[in-house]
Amino acid sequence: LLLAVCKPKDERFNTGFIFLKESALNFRVYLSSFDAAPSSGPPQDFRQEPLSPTSTQLVKPRKPKDFYSFEVKDAKGRSVSLEKYRGKASLVVNVASHSEQTEANYRSLQELHRELGTSHFNVLAFPCGQFGDTETGNSRDIEAFAKSTYGVTFPFFSKIKIMGSEADPAFKFLTDSVKKIPKWNFWKFLVDPEGKVVRFWRTDEPMESVRQEATALVREIILKKRVEL
Repeated sequence: LLLAVCKPKDERFNTGFIFLKESALNFRVYLSSFDAAPSSGPPQDFRQEPLSPTSTQLVKPRKPKDFYSFEVKDAKGRSVSLEKYRGKASLVVNVASHSEQTEANYRSLQELHRELGTSHFNVLAFPCGQFGDTETGNSRDIEAFAKSTYGVTFPFFSKIKIMGSEADPAFKFLTDSVKKIPKWNFWKFLVDPEGKVVRFWRTDEPMESVRQEATALVREIILKKRVEL
């Protein structure tokens, strides 16, 4: 064991002891104290343990892979996982209560929702107030108005934004998928059973086209289930 005493150049250190323990395989360096007060304990092992490969890596949140991977809020503010709609076709629509297209769209959407049935298909309504004064109420009132006025029975979700930095993540997935941002109310996005967007329609496009595509997708779902049986 060799003991070496040296006077540090830096006056912040009063005493420095370096203990060298020689062996054929390794050596350790000890420093007895770093400040004015002498240490009462044994010299500390100053070796730094190697960092694990993952210790400095930030944990990235898992990016949802499809529409049904998201969670949203319903009209009452409760969290809802869209996983409950996986395996079905969904027609996702940004709705509004006081638009020129409100009555025609709500009646057509309700008819389609009833015609194709909730076993294989759902209309999913997301109110949005970013287009003038066409949707000024709160989520509960919007849902109540649509049900009492037009007799709709399809699910309503919380009022959201679909444009800008505050766009709802689930709806943003839809717009990113088609690389289009809605310019008005009642854009429609057809989502397949795996949560992928297969087609979208603008406000003024005929509802008959939506019905044909949705019906064809539901037919595929039914045939696939029969084959699996």
